[in-house]
Amino acid sequence: MTDALAAPTSEVGRGWTASLSLANGAVWAGWFGPLQVLLALQAAEVAPGHKAAALAWVTGSGAAVSLVANPLFGALSDRTASRYGRRTPWVAVGVLGGAAGLAVLASATTLTVMIAGWCLVQLALNAAFAALTAAVPDRVPHRQRGTVGGWLGAAQILGVLAGTGLATAAGGDSAGYLACAAFTVLGALPYLLRPRDVVLPRELRPPFRLRAFAAGFRLSPRAHPDLAWAWLTRFLINLGNSIALLYLLYFLRDVVRYAGDAEDGVLILTAVNSAALLATVVAAGVRSDRTDRRKPYVTWAGVLIAGSALLLACWQTWTGALVAAAVLGVGFGVFTSVDFALITDVLPTAADRGKDLGVVNIANSLPQVLAPALAAPVVTHLGGYRVLYVLAAAVVLAGAAGVHRIRGVD
Repeated sequence: MTDALAAPTSEVGRGWTASLSLANGAVWAGWFGPLQVLLALQAAEVAPGHKAAALAWVTGSGAAVSLVANPLFGALSDRTASRYGRRTPWVAVGVLGGAAGLAVLASATTLTVMIAGWCLVQLALNAAFAALTAAVPDRVPHRQRGTVGGWLGAAQILGVLAGTGLATAAGGDSAGYLACAAFTVLGALPYLLRPRDVVLPRELRPPFRLRAFAAGFRLSPRAHPDLAWAWLTRFLINLGNSIALLYLLYFLRDVVRYAGDAEDGVLILTAVNSAALLATVVAAGVRSDRTDRRKPYVTWAGVLIAGSALLLACWQTWTGALVAAAVLGVGFGVFTSVDFALITDVLPTAADRGKDLGVVNIANSLPQVLAPALAAPVVTHLGGYRVLYVLAAAVVLAGAAGVHRIRGVD
């Protein structure tokens, strides 16, 4: 067995972790500058009478591409026998393609071009993200994965903030897209310029058979129960969180009756949440590595996330919302780093790390598609916001309970 397919034993250095985290943050900046600001502004210009529907078409099309792209490019990177390694070529192609998609958006004047540009961004940045994620089990030993996962989580939050800041400060839609494109490429350069990845010898690359390749994306609970339970845990916790956050703006406006613009209230809550998450995400990962435990951290993270939803159900004031945002940040900080480490610990085979992590990443994006379908009837017909947040808490607790069905890690 070659290094590419062996379990890593040597700890990675701070420079490698920093470059990987910076590249990860750059990808998130490329995603969230448009999602938080630019797409909505551009949709209002392109389709002023139908801006909500236009934005839904753009983001919905991109989400559909994302669901397919992440596992697909993860699987392709598993099979890549380049002299530059399995993952690095896809990071390079991904950030350059993402920048190209953002450039298309910068010049878009029709809804069709907007959809095409955003789909290209999602396609390409998911290729980079799949490769960056798979680099962790390729290079990082078990005893260090919580720590590296913590830094990746911190970089994700900082990348979202950087993308939003660039989109806001650049001065116009086109300049905002180009600023995000430049940051995405420049942020990935330190990782791309480091010594190359471990190389998969061509003789160990399996022959390509379309039927077997397609069948490989099926996650079999019977064959790999630990990975299946880890997927379900992540899916349910993310689904509950998506349900809770979907109508936060309307909750502040209609229930809390926030004294001021509800948009400003959401921004304040986001800042509180981000600060709490950044304060815990690395520390939780480090602590998990030192204790060699994963499941208790994920379980209690789920309890905290559910508790934040129950606070919104029972304490429907601005103070209650602030406390809930802080509790959610603490819980999600712990969950982000330790759950990532847990999942990398239960991957079935080294040959399929990218593909399996791509399938797991569907548990991040699919809840964003399902949450509106579940939340809208609850708010409208089945009890309103109090019932909505109780439902969110119940879904998260179900996910946290599923952690204990995983046998391969403590």
